[in-house]
Amino acid sequence: MQMSRLSTADTWIRLIFSAKAADGHVIRRNVDWIDREVGRDRFLREVRARGFHLIQTSDQFIVVCHSGAIHLLF
Repeated sequence: MQMSRLSTADTWIRLIFSAKAADGHVIRRNVDWIDREVGRDRFLREVRARGFHLIQTSDQFIVVCHSGAIHLLF
């Protein structure tokens, strides 16, 4: 299934961070998709403004949607 592009970066940000996963869980998105839909700088600002954690692994961004401590075990 192909994802359709949203009309604006603001709409995309509102949708992604209002998802159920953004309430204390994890959001994973492809880096190229982020760059295309909203722009990496804007996405980083939005994650930081919410006090969330951002991890990049290979071609994926993983947002840990809470401000508590995280520990990478291995």
